[in-house]
Amino acid sequence: MTIPEALKNRAKKLEAYYQAHYSALAPLAAQCFLNTMETTVKQAEDGGCFVITGDIPAMWLRDSAAQVRPYVKYAGEDGQLQEILEGIIARQAKMVCVDPYANAFNESANGAGAGYEDETLENAHVWERKYEVDSLCAPLYLGYYYWKETGIDRIFTEEFHEMLREIVHTFTVEQDHRNSPYFFRRYNCVKTDTLPCKGKGRPVNVTGMTWSGFRPSDDTCCFGYLIPSNMMAVKALGFGAEICRECYGDEALAKECGELAEEIRDGIETYGVVEHPKYGKIYAYETDGFGNHILMDDANSPSLLAMPYLGYCDKNDAVYRNTRRFLLSEDNPYYYEGSLAKGMGSPHTPAGFVWHIGITMQALTSDDREEILQCLDMLAKTHAGTNYMHESFDPSAPEEFTRPWFAWANTLFAELLDRLMEEGFFA
Repeated sequence: MTIPEALKNRAKKLEAYYQAHYSALAPLAAQCFLNTMETTVKQAEDGGCFVITGDIPAMWLRDSAAQVRPYVKYAGEDGQLQEILEGIIARQAKMVCVDPYANAFNESANGAGAGYEDETLENAHVWERKYEVDSLCAPLYLGYYYWKETGIDRIFTEEFHEMLREIVHTFTVEQDHRNSPYFFRRYNCVKTDTLPCKGKGRPVNVTGMTWSGFRPSDDTCCFGYLIPSNMMAVKALGFGAEICRECYGDEALAKECGELAEEIRDGIETYGVVEHPKYGKIYAYETDGFGNHILMDDANSPSLLAMPYLGYCDKNDAVYRNTRRFLLSEDNPYYYEGSLAKGMGSPHTPAGFVWHIGITMQALTSDDREEILQCLDMLAKTHAGTNYMHESFDPSAPEEFTRPWFAWANTLFAELLDRLMEEGFFA
């Protein structure tokens, strides 16, 4: 993909800024900023744009939206960048309309897949059909941000409108998972790659929240109400309501979006908040609505840590602050410390491994200068001489890492550098 001029110019500014203010990060700045556009975006056979995650040749709804999010603010005056982003937005709408329960798609209806024989409703367009609530939120975030940044509303096609209807319908059905047509079973795999109870997942109570089969890591949920993804759904449905009202004149669907968002928010605040003996009121990571909770966080976003970044709450919200203290402590079972770094990991990756996305998100959600500097220092010391971010790494031996080509980690890191430059952090 030819790099749009707006992105080339910004990359040069980033590199120069960090060469002057934080030279250890200068070699990473431009290439991490451009990594998604240089290596993962391509013109698709149907004329749209297809975005792979890096080392996996499929397009995830969540990852692709996150990978290009930092580029949106530079699209206003760059026609080529507009064409690319609008092609991605159109592609995502098409994918959701093909199958709202799928998380990742093929470039064409070629029947390729993740290499397993899954028991679910098969579709030749689908790479993997793990139902994840955040997958349906991601296209709304990207489309909304693009519209607000550029003022361009031509992205709101009839197919995008149909996508909105599919999202509202799916979220509503999954408020009572007993009525859902969705099932997923995978054989000869690790336990986290399949749903229990004959592919339907463990029983859940009706709470107002919407059920998710899998986490953003693509690991199965233990309890079906994944709080960070439901928080993302609240915000995404708010975006959907505004789009319906202002761009489609669809008051009925706007009303559905708004009411559904309020039901989910009420469910989160009623069933997803736990009184912790050490930290006070904190958000659980998952619940079944019957009183069972998992207290943890996963570095993959949406995470509890990321909620201010994703707009659910303010950084200074009292329950978020309590939750954050818990997440960034040894009381979180997936928080790890080593000699060079500390931060959140994931049950998806080796025990003890920290995620670059987690450290970056910690900085993006902090107002504490010393904490941000500490995060930058850890990021500068743990790329193992590659000048790229990775999925996860050993915090005492960062040359041991997973996924050498993980574009989302690179662009999120570059978004942090870009934001700090814009705010004059080192001035």
